Amino acid sequence: MRWLVGWSSVAARFGAVGTAGAVGAPEEGRTVHPVGSQLLWGDPDPLWAVGDWRPDEIRVVSVGADTRLAVLGCCAASDEELRVGLFAARGGALRHLSAWPGSYTAVAQVGRRVTVVGDLAGARPVFYTPWATGTAYATAALPLADLIEAQLDIGHLAALLACPDVPEALGDSTPYAGVRRIPPGHALVLREGSREITGYEPVASLAVAAAQVDEESAVNGVREALVAAVRARLTAPRHAPETLPPDPGPVPGMGPAERRAARGGPAPGIGADLSGGPASATLALLAAGLPGNPGTVLGHGTGAGERLLAVTFNDLAVPGRRGEAELERAGAIAANPRLHHVVVAGDEEALPYAELAGPLTDEPGPSLVIAERHRRRLASGSADHFTGSGARQVLDAHPARLADLLMDRQRRHLLRPAAALAKAGGPSAHSLFVPLTVYRAARKLARTPYRTGIESAAERLRRDADLAVAEAESPLDASLASLAWTRPGPAARWLTGEALAEVSIRLMASATRPATVLRPGEARARAALARYAADHRVLEQAAEIRSQRLHAPFLDNQVVRACRALPEAVRVQPGARAAILRTVLAGSGVRDLPAGWGAPSHASSSAAVRAGLRRAIDPLIALFEAPLLADAGLIEARTVRRALRAAASGERLPMDGLADLISTELWLRRLLSRRGTCWTGTAAPKQRAVAGGVTPSRPPLRA
Repeated sequence: MRWLVGWSSVAARFGAVGTAGAVGAPEEGRTVHPVGSQLLWGDPDPLWAVGDWRPDEIRVVSVGADTRLAVLGCCAASDEELRVGLFAARGGALRHLSAWPGSYTAVAQVGRRVTVVGDLAGARPVFYTPWATGTAYATAALPLADLIEAQLDIGHLAALLACPDVPEALGDSTPYAGVRRIPPGHALVLREGSREITGYEPVASLAVAAAQVDEESAVNGVREALVAAVRARLTAPRHAPETLPPDPGPVPGMGPAERRAARGGPAPGIGADLSGGPASATLALLAAGLPGNPGTVLGHGTGAGERLLAVTFNDLAVPGRRGEAELERAGAIAANPRLHHVVVAGDEEALPYAELAGPLTDEPGPSLVIAERHRRRLASGSADHFTGSGARQVLDAHPARLADLLMDRQRRHLLRPAAALAKAGGPSAHSLFVPLTVYRAARKLARTPYRTGIESAAERLRRDADLAVAEAESPLDASLASLAWTRPGPAARWLTGEALAEVSIRLMASATRPATVLRPGEARARAALARYAADHRVLEQAAEIRSQRLHAPFLDNQVVRACRALPEAVRVQPGARAAILRTVLAGSGVRDLPAGWGAPSHASSSAAVRAGLRRAIDPLIALFEAPLLADAGLIEARTVRRALRAAASGERLPMDGLADLISTELWLRRLLSRRGTCWTGTAAPKQRAVAGGVTPSRPPLRA
């Protein structure tokens, strides 16, 4: 796991300065620094990079003794562009620091003012906590929890299970008490011990601006953003980064020779997922079609003529015609002479839940139960591997966006989505009434004020019996349930009444705050994107292979902005995502796509999850014989065991909800069994975060 960490403190200027990486703590003569770190700049407001960073992923530019900018990650800006952005940030224009192609974290220091800029999706979050006389910040929550010796925030875990995609329930909390998260699209500004969280993205005018952009211009914007995002991973920085201090930590970045000689590591060069889906295939074809050699990247290229490695996962444990069709489409796409196709065979050991052991991630997430499955696929990939993660969330229309269309008086655009829902449900006596049902639900949401919607959701959580319903059996049911300001998550039905009451209190408290300026559809879409980005980050950490980098261009700032500019009437149409990406490829010179390209593949994934659950039912039952979640008062163990047995026997239950419960239990066990802390030095914390653990004698829930 790689992260940045630093702090801004009034008293830090009086600390002692030792060797590189051992920077003064707020008490004179005492030091504290993260384990395995390299110092980017020192007192009075130090900043470190921790973990397996490549040399080309760390860039620092300065325009004076106390004005400097650190950019960590993949950033296509030249040094001169970074300096221009630093000058803009010095004047308060923070948006400039988020406008370059790529995925990165920017930290600007101007005098005693430190600004840390988060991303729009939430895939590169920023956390902070009060510490000593100032504020410590990091791109991971666990190091900050260790720094302040934090305990678990059980209320946050309850909200994460009950309402995972409801920002009002989660707020700015994390699983660690006292550690806070800045929202996506915001920046943390620290000055002389004080802190401020400010948004850098315009919000109120986005809907009006998107309505003024025509479809062709919007799709062209998506194409340009995607091409720039892919090119940022394929090309070297135009100027060499400025000199950095030597790396004193035990986890230095690996150079080309080390990566090439690493045993069992990924192949050098560039690779991409090629499952036949539109998003990953688009990235593979764009990377293969850009000028130059797709396998040549600064620091880890493989030389001229290297082809892009395209990986397809063939799930042999779940046979079916849909999987065979995906393989056929992937093979047709891989006929491109600049692609080298590799098929990874998946057996029963690659099913979800097949491996319940694994590394500790920063936070819990449902991806923990499928991490081993992805690790097998990624192990056959390249050192830099493209994935289509996030395309569905940034391009597809959330069902609540139908209410936004009604607010814009665009009723005619509801016809095709409603007709598609009626068709997906199959022929029946009620199919003729589907458009009217959808229209009524969208109109109700459009007329429901924000505060009323939040209060209604809180009331439903208090009536926890209403949550014990069967899994939605049709796309229509799922869409109608999504036509609301908030909705409980799939795991909510297995939480205790006390846990649901705690989350209800959180929702009621949020209803008293100023209402969002976003419309319901846009608000729900952003929340869904943030939830997905957080889980994608968990997957990156859980399936991490040393020296490999996963690239998800659809989560880049510039791509997210371009997708948000798409008119609502375009994105709500059936098959909009595949149509947009087809146009993107056509504009880039790729027009010969196989038949069926862009077809969804959820059925095979769902079958794999159920097959994995059936195969792993015994260890899962053992996991919930004495679960930590029950010790914390969030669930009743026998209820979850009964649900697991029912799902394994074929009963229709929300598999996503079971994955949430299982992954959270796994994460808790890994967290409490770890050894050591993230810090060392004479002022390092005496114990790791959550050292006391969750015990039955502990109060179930804390305010």
